Amino acid sequence: MATSQTSSYGNPNPISALTSSTWFGYLARTVLTFMFWASGLSKLIDFNAGVAEMAHFGLEPAVAFNIATIITQLGGSILIILNRWTWLGAGALAVFTALTIPLVHHFWTMEEPFKTIEFYVVMEHITVIGALMVVAWKART
Repeated sequence: MATSQTSSYGNPNPISALTSSTWFGYLARTVLTFMFWASGLSKLIDFNAGVAEMAHFGLEPAVAFNIATIITQLGGSILIILNRWTWLGAGALAVFTALTIPLVHHFWTMEEPFKTIEFYVVMEHITVIGALMVVAWKART
């Protein structure tokens, strides 16, 4: 049972007040999407480096892939941060992240020590996909 000192979830009221505040939601969504919007901005600011990255991974035409990546990373991040069509932004970033595994992080074709390093990157990517799923799920309420 909730009292004046705890929330209905058993959290102390200051914690409940913090996590239910509007600014905390914006901060959480901004931090969650950091890897995407930072990468998208980097590819936009230094467009030629982004194109070179796409070419390095065999993604041709590299210019088109760089543009698509920028749009996906920045657009998906904005939708999540603003909490508007969050499911679409989270879905786009989750699909993008999943596609990087066979295209870029194909650890199963590598030799050690790169094989283990890339395996851990893939595990982190799967975790990020799970976090994006949670965002889409929570945004519906």
